[in-house]
Amino acid sequence: MAIRNRFLRSAVILLLVFCMVMLSACKDKKDKAEEQPKENTESVSKTEEKEESSNEKAVEPAEDPNELPDGKVRSYLTGLPVDEKTAKRRPLAIMLNNLEAAQPMSGISYADVVYEFVVEGSITRLMGLFENYDDLDKIGSIRSCREYFVYTALEFDAIYMHFGQATYAVDLLGRDYVDNLNGLGEAGDTCFYRTTDRQAPHNVYTSKAGIDAGIKKLGYREDHYDGFGRKFLFCDLDKEVTNEGGADASYIAPNYKINKPWFEYNEKTGKYDRYQYGEAQIDDLTGEQISFDNVIFQYNKWSQLDEKDYLAFDCHSGGVIQYFTKGKCVVGQWQRDLDLAKDGNVDLAPVRYYDLDGNEIEINNGKTFICVIQDTDLENVVVK
Repeated sequence: MAIRNRFLRSAVILLLVFCMVMLSACKDKKDKAEEQPKENTESVSKTEEKEESSNEKAVEPAEDPNELPDGKVRSYLTGLPVDEKTAKRRPLAIMLNNLEAAQPMSGISYADVVYEFVVEGSITRLMGLFENYDDLDKIGSIRSCREYFVYTALEFDAIYMHFGQATYAVDLLGRDYVDNLNGLGEAGDTCFYRTTDRQAPHNVYTSKAGIDAGIKKLGYREDHYDGFGRKFLFCDLDKEVTNEGGADASYIAPNYKINKPWFEYNEKTGKYDRYQYGEAQIDDLTGEQISFDNVIFQYNKWSQLDEKDYLAFDCHSGGVIQYFTKGKCVVGQWQRDLDLAKDGNVDLAPVRYYDLDGNEIEINNGKTFICVIQDTDLENVVVK
């Protein structure tokens, strides 16, 4: 995979750091092994007897931990068991207002996957992917579209939901393979409503009833298309990814300049807690802080489109990632799996994550937060 210029230099920096961590880990293991006392003959003999006894018992085939009861399958978004009907249904990709005046958000904790991108003025906007939103009557507040969010929603075969759009996204939104619910479109009054507790534009929300009515009005396909392929590679249900040998990553910050978010690893829960604007980020519906089993920093090439600071992100060419879980970080790369480009359309091919040897990275079952970061800002990201 070709990664040029500044992006290549950044990738080399990450690779060198990764190699140093791995060498250090290997040395520690070797030193510990040399320190272990030798077992006496009697201990060895007893160990061999136990192993033989254990081998005799292990003849019976073990149950498949991923074999689920009828009607249950593993979620495309979390890897966890869900009703087959829920997994089959297309998720909603909803644009979420991340300005300070719009905090706290409503329903963000129900999103299974969350993306964060920079938009103009160095502010960020979130996009939540919701698999099961059946009990929600308030999700938002909702803001306008940028085309790179659309490319991301297409990876999941999601129905994209937004209130308005930048000029640069109009062409993409009009393509026949993009199903979107637009607050300024035909189904706007059907899908969205405004509250009186906040000033516009921070008071636009949607609900399960509004979403269903909008999908029905526009006649959108409700279930995944035949042959839809997963995005993530989740580990087995009875296993856990620990990123053993990776760099320490109890505190990570993507260096977004306005909301200044960060994540802290919580050893009690085994998840990363999310903070921004100097405090815990909570869901207004629950009053609880949002947290994630997996965090991914994905570095994309980018450009500035005009003097108003509208941005474009390259969502197709591939690049570097850092994968965080269980307080550890490993370095890898992202690229679109073109073998899954439906009807040859690369926009519909999912981005997947690989280690530096080209093997697909397994991630933990659960919720995932993905920060898409300008590749030129790699050296300012904090991991410690």
